[in-house]
Amino acid sequence: MRFDATTAEPVPWKNGGGTTRELALQERAGKLLWRLSLADITRNGPFSAFPGVQRIHTIVEGRGLDLRGADEVLQARPLKPLRFDGGMPLDATLIGGPCRAFNVIYDPAQVQADMVVFAESIRAAAGDILYAITSDLTLSDGTILTEGQGMRCPVATEAATLGSAVRLRFTSLPEDR
Repeated sequence: MRFDATTAEPVPWKNGGGTTRELALQERAGKLLWRLSLADITRNGPFSAFPGVQRIHTIVEGRGLDLRGADEVLQARPLKPLRFDGGMPLDATLIGGPCRAFNVIYDPAQVQADMVVFAESIRAAAGDILYAITSDLTLSDGTILTEGQGMRCPVATEAATLGSAVRLRFTSLPEDR
């Protein structure tokens, strides 16, 4: 599976505060396991709630934003994955203008998610997902992912970049937990 942010159609948010490009989706028996997307956040306002899922929100362009809940403020900053409950009601306040975020939404009853933002190089296992944030990402078999492109690795590989990239690993949980 390969995906490319430049070919994913932007979908406007219901509140008008931005757009989302769905990059990849995995379901099991019609139920969401995980979804990857790229969001352009253009103004302050309510942040979409997704009850029953966990989120990993990573700013990939811009200075970031603050997400204010009833009892806390979550700080989303460049290249720092921020994990939080997807159902939490939050209001976003941009820092210094619009930003773009790489988002992971997943069902914690079905899978665990481990995400690393890296520069230089990393080892990826078969099934891991790689995404090029800035600069090209070159795999040991010669495959090149340009900025905004990603793929699920069919085999274990080394990945190297002169910029920054993401390695994402989903681990299925036993159904009888």
